[in-house]
Amino acid sequence: MKIESKIGKSEHSDTDIYAFLTDFNNFREIIPADKVSHWESTEEQCSFHVDPLGRTGLQIIEKTPCSLVKMASLPSYSNHQFTIWIQLKSLADKDTRIKVTIEPQVNKMLIPMIKGPLKKFVDGLVSKIETFDFKK
Repeated sequence: MKIESKIGKSEHSDTDIYAFLTDFNNFREIIPADKVSHWESTEEQCSFHVDPLGRTGLQIIEKTPCSLVKMASLPSYSNHQFTIWIQLKSLADKDTRIKVTIEPQVNKMLIPMIKGPLKKFVDGLVSKIETFDFKK
């Protein structure tokens, strides 16, 4: 099962957004602070606590300059395994489209319970990227 976000639009270049997204040290600024605690990060990995799931971690597993950042959960942190893709498409100098996809590897019986919250998460992440000032 893959859950895809809405298509977002940013007035920043794909280069600026990609540079930000390929460093987990930056992610603390775009994740929902009310849902995540105990954040730790390096450029390539991060770990954090999410209620009600507990501690989890991510690592960057694939990068395509200015168009794709792919992350996967770290098995050492959690039994909940998933992959996240953030896709960027430049339509003009200051017009970048953003889409986030998450693919959880879960028991099919859990899908009805997690589909709504995961859709809300990916749409919320796109909304945050749309409005974030990457030139700070």
